[in-house]
Amino acid sequence: MEHVIVRTDSEGRPTAVVGKGREWAVGAPPVRWFERINWWESSRRMPKGRGGVDVEVLQIQVRLGANSRSALTTMYLERDGVGGSWRLRESVAGAA
Repeated sequence: MEHVIVRTDSEGRPTAVVGKGREWAVGAPPVRWFERINWWESSRRMPKGRGGVDVEVLQIQVRLGANSRSALTTMYLERDGVGGSWRLRESVAGAA
């Protein structure tokens, strides 16, 4: 999965997603939830001393650049439990 940067405003709300040299502006309020992961299917190991097996997921609708007329694309981002950064799980154009 590709790592992306999620830019936020002063209140922690996502405003943009940056990845592969491109920036997508957030076009609709994000949806956030947690999913239980099957640790035995994951190639990552849980760091010693951590007990969580949930992963944070963010569904976010974005537009490429600052063009308010460009089509919305839905991105599904997954929080990296080790470093706290975000990874792009899936991107679906025209699913908005």
